[in-house]
Amino acid sequence: MLLHRRGAQDLDGWATRAETSPARELRDFAAGLRRDGVAARAGFILSCGSRAVEGNVNRIKMIKRIMYGRANPDLLRIRVPHGY
Repeated sequence: MLLHRRGAQDLDGWATRAETSPARELRDFAAGLRRDGVAARAGFILSCGSRAVEGNVNRIKMIKRIMYGRANPDLLRIRVPHGY
């Protein structure tokens, strides 16, 4: 529910409850949210993100994996802008 409503104001309450959880991973995650509080709140509030950049990075990595051992970087420079 916290993510669906994008409720940054609920983040502190959730982190407090998570810090008392018996699951160590959840406690560690909550501690990380507290350390990076400004960034965590910005992730809830701001509508912009890095999705487009991540998509392009993944596409380029896929092309590099396909071409591994087949050609030199010159061919990669030709293929990346064209997307194949």
